[in-house]
Amino acid sequence: MRDARSFLPALDRHWLRLTLLAWAVIALWYVIQRWAAIHWLSLGDTDDNMRLMQVRALLDGQGWYDLRNYRLNPPGGFNIHWTRLVDLPIAALILLFRPFLGTGEAERLACGIAPLLPLSLALVGLAATTRRLIAPVAWPLAIVFMLCSTVALMMFMPERIDHHGWQLAMLSLTLAGLCDPKGARGGAVVGIASAVSLTIGLEMLPYAVIAGGIIALRWVWQVESRDRLTTYALTIAGGSAAGYAAFASYDNRVARCDALTPVWLSVMVLAGAFLLVMAMLSPRRAGVRLTLAVIAGAVIAGAFALVFPQCLGRPEQVSDELYRNWLGNIREAKPIYQHAFRIGFPVAALPVMGLIGAGVATWRARRTPELLIGWACVALFAAFACAMLLWQIRAGPAAQMLAVPGVAALAWLIFPWLLGHHSVFVRVFGTVGGFVIISGLFSGLALRWFDIDKPSPYVNRVNKASGRCVTLPAMQPLDKLPAQTMFTFVDLGPRLITLTHHSAIAGPYHRNGDAILDVQHAFSGSPEQARAIMKRHRATLLLVCPNMAESTIYRSRAPHGFYARLASAEKFPWLTPVPLPRNSPLRAFRID
Repeated sequence: MRDARSFLPALDRHWLRLTLLAWAVIALWYVIQRWAAIHWLSLGDTDDNMRLMQVRALLDGQGWYDLRNYRLNPPGGFNIHWTRLVDLPIAALILLFRPFLGTGEAERLACGIAPLLPLSLALVGLAATTRRLIAPVAWPLAIVFMLCSTVALMMFMPERIDHHGWQLAMLSLTLAGLCDPKGARGGAVVGIASAVSLTIGLEMLPYAVIAGGIIALRWVWQVESRDRLTTYALTIAGGSAAGYAAFASYDNRVARCDALTPVWLSVMVLAGAFLLVMAMLSPRRAGVRLTLAVIAGAVIAGAFALVFPQCLGRPEQVSDELYRNWLGNIREAKPIYQHAFRIGFPVAALPVMGLIGAGVATWRARRTPELLIGWACVALFAAFACAMLLWQIRAGPAAQMLAVPGVAALAWLIFPWLLGHHSVFVRVFGTVGGFVIISGLFSGLALRWFDIDKPSPYVNRVNKASGRCVTLPAMQPLDKLPAQTMFTFVDLGPRLITLTHHSAIAGPYHRNGDAILDVQHAFSGSPEQARAIMKRHRATLLLVCPNMAESTIYRSRAPHGFYARLASAEKFPWLTPVPLPRNSPLRAFRID
């Protein structure tokens, strides 16, 4: 008992150090566990490959504000809507390791470690939220349940070097800032985290808007929150301006809708100005404060609609054909109910449990105003994240991470009762069962035990081909050929330019829309049309991966098109097979 009395205060007093220590152990574990993927540079997503190419270009001397990739759609290349903010830790790790390991190994190790860095911030934010809303010593539950997430944790895994992990980390800090009892500090944390996230990309823009709305509504309800509103206004406007000045590429300095361009910079600065004026005025009557907030919101929305009407539709601003044939069919952009049960069920399980937990905790805190506000913020965010899943399943990582405080509250409520039960059966099996249910792990176990929605042999064959063609052993033999422009699938382009010295035509990025359509037209059209498009792009080699997911689209859409005929072993006089290793999953042809 004496040890417990001394342990619990230490657990509270050193929570930040212990959280970072837990992160270090977790990070080391995942580096060891995924060492094979690190060794083989298994950048599984096209975005991860493009991120590494962006870092390489920076280290090779390409301009800070020049984010064009000149090896996709050469010679002019194409610009991407990202910024260099996420490049910095990857580049720093490469520079750190390169003198000792050489460039290749330095890149591998950097790609293994860099994604784990934002996990530290995500865990700190969740731990801070949990200890503030549940109990000072409840923060370890946040770490445990974050490790139970099925898709959120994947955003921080080795080789997942794209920007999603950093944006999730900023969202975690945003939630912690909303629950911070110190108003000025909390407002600053929310403002800075939102500005950093917007500088990285607009994926978390809806959550940033919700956070700003919560802070404004809190000021309407409690005029004492003016310090929180003031610091938020200054940091969201100032942070967005600083992010734009420091990281906006040359191509992002025009009125585009898909990044922190003058469009969204104007919105953030105007919103910050209005919020600052509101905080300075702070009328004593709540009705007057609500009126000011409504007027400010209406002016900002109206000005946006009048000045930037092109941004009222799709922010990518792609053509109808590109949306119909590509962007509208991206799996992660589809709502969760349009996905197979085996995919959607594990994604939704944890968010639903988190929403239930946040609702219960909000109800229990109804007589404690400060605690009620904190839990209301968590519940609102959890409900919004669940609703976002009905729009796009790509909201899954954010929904799972935002569920952590809610499921921690359920565990804090239920586990003491289970562990203190007089029946050993309830203490053991009840606690284990409760954990499996609360954590959402029951979804994966159910799919495994009951063999629900098992993938068909065709799906397994497509998945196998898609995985084999992008491996380092499959791509390396291509480097024996002279460097040239290869015409290949859209989803294969980023991996090809990352692992070989060749160039490609397109990658799955909306600003590369014309090249994407050219690839689609070539594979779906006639052989004569395909050859003309390839010649126009100065491609000298055709590279295909039979049964890769993208190839099945061309065969189903155009059963008599060029690719379908090529896949059926039809020969064309202008294509000459290029020898590759016997076990290669790829097929290459010289274009004459």
